[in-house]
Amino acid sequence: MTQIKSQASSSEENPKKSPSKKKFKPSFRTILTLLTLALLIYVVYANWSDIIEAINHLSETNILVLLLLIPEQLFMYFCCGQMFFSYMAAKKEAKNVSAWTLMRVSLELNFVNHAVPAGGLGGLGYITWRLKPFGASAGQSSFMYVLRYVITICANQLQTIVAILALLIFGTVPAAGAWVIWVTALLSVGIVAGIAFLIFIASGEKRMQWFATNITKFCNFVVRKVTFGKHPEIIKRTTVDKYLDDIHDNLMTARRNKKILIRPIIWGIIYSFLEITTYWIVAASLGHPEILPQIMIGEAIGSVMGAIVPYGLYELGMAGIMVSLGVPISLATTVVLMTRVIVLASTIVSGYGFYQHSISKIGRQEKSKLDNDRS
Repeated sequence: MTQIKSQASSSEENPKKSPSKKKFKPSFRTILTLLTLALLIYVVYANWSDIIEAINHLSETNILVLLLLIPEQLFMYFCCGQMFFSYMAAKKEAKNVSAWTLMRVSLELNFVNHAVPAGGLGGLGYITWRLKPFGASAGQSSFMYVLRYVITICANQLQTIVAILALLIFGTVPAAGAWVIWVTALLSVGIVAGIAFLIFIASGEKRMQWFATNITKFCNFVVRKVTFGKHPEIIKRTTVDKYLDDIHDNLMTARRNKKILIRPIIWGIIYSFLEITTYWIVAASLGHPEILPQIMIGEAIGSVMGAIVPYGLYELGMAGIMVSLGVPISLATTVVLMTRVIVLASTIVSGYGFYQHSISKIGRQEKSKLDNDRS
């Protein structure tokens, strides 16, 4: 009897532990991969009718001319990478970056900008994270990202002026499309004024502090309203100050030593020209290389619309401007449509694999470093 009680008491003291069920907690990489796939499927689904229509138009093209897009696109992405890394190299912060790395990072960035329809904000977040292993801070990456757009936009305005002069000299502007010339000229002035205003804000410490204060208050106010007060502060002022101070320092460095901007500007001008060349090759494959000036003006205005509106107006605005300048509507829509689909397809094929590999590789390295710091 005593033995039975002792056994019972020992069983009470050491109860069998039921096997604990491990809760599945998806990693950030897994969530990001699934989110990217969902966005990618959405982009393909949203453009499916355009994809089918573009395939139907392939019979009208000269395939040999269209194949020129392959080397042209690869060189364009190489130039995009050079804009970032030539600036970093000039500041002695990135050396011996191979042409393959330049092109690969550009392909990844292009993929993110297409897969995440957020007006370029997705690309800004990605390039900030992607350039971190190369020694670039968040502020420096942001400065280079904005610098890239400033260079390409200014190059676009220069190309637009050349295109307008060509159309006026040859007298090919229809009377109904004369308004486009004036709108384009005013838009160019407005863009230059806007860029000058941003430089004015970023070049003064007091102005940057004023901007940091108000942007922090505004973002936290919006978050408080959306979350009904559960998250009163999502952005800390110290973080914003550090980020904007970094941008300010890079701007001041560039103003003091303008030579470090020479190479990025040259590569940016070439990149901008190649963006136009993409549309022109498609037009030439359809037998209409003569519409280059209309493409230049349409692309310049369309790119501004695309920067302001997150998704959908780039191609619509470009085609509309081309039609207003005398290009038949069927030709304008075919050129824009085919270019859009070809670029989208090449972006997915060439960029997704590199993007996914970078997320997995760099993500594992960061996790390993974090684990080492904890141990």
